[in-house]
Amino acid sequence: MRVIVVGAGVVGTMHAWHAVSRGHEVVQIERESEARGASLRNFGQIWISGRAGGEELETALRARELWEAIGGRVPGLGFRACGSLTPLRTAHEVAVAEAAVARPDAAARGYKLLTADEARALNPALRGAFTAALWCERDAAVEPRTAQLALKQELLSSGRYTYLGGREVREVVGAASVRDDHGDVHTGDAVILATGAWLGGLVRELAGPELPVRRVRLQMMQTDPLGEPLTTSVADADSFRYYPAYRGEALDALNAGQPQDPVAAEHRMQLLMVQRRDGGLTIGDTHEYEHPFAFDTVEEPYEHLTRVVEAFLGRPLPRIRHRWAGVYAQCADTARVVHRQQVRDGVWLVTGPGGRGMTCSPAIAESTADHLGW
Repeated sequence: MRVIVVGAGVVGTMHAWHAVSRGHEVVQIERESEARGASLRNFGQIWISGRAGGEELETALRARELWEAIGGRVPGLGFRACGSLTPLRTAHEVAVAEAAVARPDAAARGYKLLTADEARALNPALRGAFTAALWCERDAAVEPRTAQLALKQELLSSGRYTYLGGREVREVVGAASVRDDHGDVHTGDAVILATGAWLGGLVRELAGPELPVRRVRLQMMQTDPLGEPLTTSVADADSFRYYPAYRGEALDALNAGQPQDPVAAEHRMQLLMVQRRDGGLTIGDTHEYEHPFAFDTVEEPYEHLTRVVEAFLGRPLPRIRHRWAGVYAQCADTARVVHRQQVRDGVWLVTGPGGRGMTCSPAIAESTADHLGW
């Protein structure tokens, strides 16, 4: 079988990975020389802790297994089973964590409520003031800026993979064939359109104007090296407001009794933080849903995140080295893990995982491969 994959972000690359792993030939086409979208502009988190129970959690847990297995083959992914800590400061926040630990799927997530001293034993860099912490042992991380490149190099070594960068697919011609903007036609047995947040042009022509997927914009930043290990990923209690695993009476009480910081509320913020292999910290993020998106970044969210991080670390944040914005595609029905649609004979559109893309992409691609009988 010959599979044409359009898009070289993490969703497309994982489809290529599964096809090659099952013995098929793959041609992957990317409109940029290399992927530059949300697959690189994220935390690199394999984030289990906040996922909704049921299909979303099952997908994330399966993806976590796949990431670890692939990371064993491709050290350049930088896979590490670091877990995450959410430091807690108030009784309201602790109550939400207690409700999470009481979930029937808490053991699958690796939830545990820790004292402040127990949390600092896991992550000594957290020297700030907090009273307890929610530990999620199953969370993990990879290096987002280099993961696709590392996967591509491994795929190239198979002898059954071709990468074509700097080509935009303009047209579907016949069954399972596409024409790019160089005029070349690529014919296969299946075409996967994994175009990320690119939802116009050919995607709109094929899927129609009512595609149940929206675009979301975020802001993030990265620091100079911290100078010490941050041994776990770190979140704040605003993540409770954002992720579905924490919904319930305790969260309702948190929202009523402990209003979100005005800047965080305005920009729909949470803190997530991961240390990169060079020692720098990736910190975010905001969520913007209304179109048209702003073309510039605003400073107030960065100032808010700096205050929150410094309070947890008990020290000044290193110099901010990078600031950026990104856009990802999310199913309008956020309970759906992904939008998978056959748009022509032999042509499938796979998009809309939202902020779950980095976490869930290996399992999403595996499900596509199983569904199509690869």
